Amino acid sequence: MSLHKSSVGRLQMVLNAAARLVVGVGRYEHVTLALCDVLHWFPVPQRIQFKLTISAFDCVCEHCSAYFNNVCIPVAGISGRANLRSAERHDILVSSTRTQLGRWSFHVAVPAIWNMLPPHLRSSSISHGQFRAGLKTHLFTQAYRHL
Repeated sequence: MSLHKSSVGRLQMVLNAAARLVVGVGRYEHVTLALCDVLHWFPVPQRIQFKLTISAFDCVCEHCSAYFNNVCIPVAGISGRANLRSAERHDILVSSTRTQLGRWSFHVAVPAIWNMLPPHLRSSSISHGQFRAGLKTHLFTQAYRHL
């Protein structure tokens, strides 16, 4: 993940308060069903994953700015690694880091999240609209599988 748990918790409280205001749920009532069934909002961790994964898709499809070109390097494009299983899965090279702060950086978090996606979403033949819809479905089921 790209944020500390305490920051994510505070952001989730703000999101829950906004959902209570919009839907009219009482202060001491559970807001999860309203987030899921009525508003169709992601919890904060999945919202962060969604934004980062869309950035990764844009980088892979070369629709991003020049600054991000070195962030998403396909394993298949690296000499000596083109025959690996990770190249067949359309994985992206994850930079090594020694610290937790380094793991939170954009250059490490984006490829790591991309590599955790299901194979059908990492296909090279998927369109931007299909990717967004499939990603939303994947993250929604991941977030609310307990309901």
